[in-house]
Amino acid sequence: MSKYWSPIVSRLTPYTPGEQPKLSKLVKLNTNENPYGPSPLALAAIAREVGDSLRLYPNPDAEPLKLAIAEYHAQHGITPAHVFVGNGSDEVLAHAFQALLQHDAPILFPDITYSFYPTYCSLYQVAYRTIPLAADFTLRVDDYLTAGANGGIIFPNPNAPTGCLLPLAEVERLAAAQPDSVVIVDEAYVDFGGDSAIPLVARYPNLLVVQTLSKSRSLAGLRVGFAIGQPDLITALERVKNSFNSYPLDRMAIVGATASIQDQAHFEQTRQAVIASRNTLVAGLQALGFEVLPSAANFVFARHPRHDAAQLAATLRSDGIIVRHFSSERIAQFLRITVGTDAACHTLLDALRIHLQ
Repeated sequence: MSKYWSPIVSRLTPYTPGEQPKLSKLVKLNTNENPYGPSPLALAAIAREVGDSLRLYPNPDAEPLKLAIAEYHAQHGITPAHVFVGNGSDEVLAHAFQALLQHDAPILFPDITYSFYPTYCSLYQVAYRTIPLAADFTLRVDDYLTAGANGGIIFPNPNAPTGCLLPLAEVERLAAAQPDSVVIVDEAYVDFGGDSAIPLVARYPNLLVVQTLSKSRSLAGLRVGFAIGQPDLITALERVKNSFNSYPLDRMAIVGATASIQDQAHFEQTRQAVIASRNTLVAGLQALGFEVLPSAANFVFARHPRHDAAQLAATLRSDGIIVRHFSSERIAQFLRITVGTDAACHTLLDALRIHLQ
């Protein structure tokens, strides 16, 4: 602690990202990165952008990217005025906390969820209440409808780190029952098994849907996220963004993300490959005695009835296999395992067969 710090700094508990080990020859299954590379069209667009134009600022509104996202969702009435883009979905979420969730009443989110949410609340001084997930780790909409006055609701769908999906009809029931509160659906993993809430945006002015290109588009290193909502919500985000950083996306990010959105064939091919590998991984874990929560994401959440999760994670690490362990009480016996290539998943399962004997 330093005497030069602002008072809020000492009160913050920063978010802890997944480890990015510097060791070589790892089977890295801890940060939900896509095991397949980005669209070749995206890589070509990025390469073309590298040149003399880098001396110039990028388009501050990332208009080509907003147009591509709007065209992708045009069947749902989405226009560029419905789209906000930022430096990863984390920045988009941060702006949403500041622009849409700073009210007198506390906001609501699950007790087991993306751990950046309480960090944002601390940073922006947003009061919050957590709503416990059910015993099977599913989100119950009725618990939010009976929680009393709130300043907004946010949750990932599929949830993180559990991977459990809230059906789209239940998302709509929540948005419809809370017309005076913003409902933010964080869809970082939705492309791996869920139905997006974007089709609901036209009917619900309180609904904001946030997505990222880090997972299903294999662009975690490019840092691009976006939100879709009715224009008055988007205007609030733009006002905060333009009071913070007018140029959050660089030239390579804009052209690379635009090309990725437009490459539907690569998106479908890699998405389906991850889903197929997930099914194989789940079956393999269950055959070894693991309980695996139903996952609609590119990871699984699993526990073994006879083996401590922290010890398993440490043992796997000694084999050069990295998975994620969370120490929170309700989930301390679970491992979150990213769906890798079939080869990576088989390496994990082979190691577990040895260690579970």
